[in-house]
This record gives sequence, structure tokens and C-alpha cells, in this order.
Amino acid sequence: MSVPLADHVIQLAYDPGISPQGGGLPGLAVLKNVVNSINMFGIIAVVGALAVSLGVWAWGHHTGGHQAEANGKKGAVVATGAALGLGAANGIVAFFSDLGSQVH
Repeated sequence: MSVPLADHVIQLAYDPGISPQGGGLPGLAVLKNVVNSINMFGIIAVVGALAVSLGVWAWGHHTGGHQAEANGKKGAVVATGAALGLGAANGIVAFFSDLGSQVH
């Protein structure tokens, strides 16, 4: 007795048999190196943005420029959040990938 096509498609929806696996494609090491380099450039840019924002915050505070002070604070918070996101990127992706693999 053959299995109807609809039942076969439904079975594939439950378990397609696909899982992430390293080493399947050439150039994986190069791609990892490129992503690591992009992450490093992002962290360096965030350090610069944080330094500028803190400078604007201090300058605005000492000169009475309330708008400059507020913009410096906002810039510092954004740069701090960006640093958090860049530093935690691997952990965040690993967490949600593991969480997604538990869905049945």
C-alpha cells in the first residue's frame, strides 16, 4: 500500500531531517574569518562612538548645553547597547538555535 502524497508532505513538515552541520561546504573557514573581522570592526567603531558620545556628554554638561548633554547620553546608551549586542551575538544565536531545535 502506497502512502498518499498529502501524508508524505505532512510527515516532512514534522521532521524534514535537516540539521546544521559544519564542513559541508567549501569556504566555511573563510566565511567565519570574514564574520569575525566584521565583528571586530564593529567593536572598534563602537569604542570610537562611545568615546565621542562621552566627550559630547561631558562638553554639554560643563558648558550648559542641555541638548548636547542629552545627545551625548543617548549616544553613550546606544553605543553600550551595540557593544552588548556585538559581544553577545554568538551566545544569542546559539541560544535561539538551540531553542529552535527543541520545537517539534
